[in-house]
Amino acid sequence: MTDLRYPIGPFERPADRSPAQRAVWLDQLAELPAHVRAAVAGLPEGGLDRPYRDGGWTARQVVHHLADSHMNSYVRFRLALTEETPSIKAYDEAAWAELADARTAPVDLSLSLLGSLHARWVALLRSVDEPAWNRRLIHPESGELDLYTMLGLYAWHGRHHLGHIRSIRA
Repeated sequence: MTDLRYPIGPFERPADRSPAQRAVWLDQLAELPAHVRAAVAGLPEGGLDRPYRDGGWTARQVVHHLADSHMNSYVRFRLALTEETPSIKAYDEAAWAELADARTAPVDLSLSLLGSLHARWVALLRSVDEPAWNRRLIHPESGELDLYTMLGLYAWHGRHHLGHIRSIRA
């Protein structure tokens, strides 16, 4: 049985550092908003407010979390591209998911945000030259990360939560 916490498996740091792998991840980021929109549209009645597992977030919270998380990541990439090894701030994802907007706001707000955010984020990332993928940032919990690893992480993150939403249909 699949671990519902990790429907596509846990994140693994990329061993393949090729431009071809990077292109796959960029395509995944570009396509994510449409996939999330389709997954939400396919939910049964009441599915938005159903958790994907016992003790897990609802589909609504997952959609809002994706917008919150990917906004933070977009800023983190911009910081790493414009500053020398910046230290970034972590945030309490679980607390953010319990705020009223994450629990009750229409998902269309975050779906629209994801569409625009990902279009801009992918445009930025497609413009990054080869040496810049080695630029680093310092995360207070994860330590020093390069942009290549961050790209792999967020491509995984989107698919990971997409798996959560899709599991509600099962």
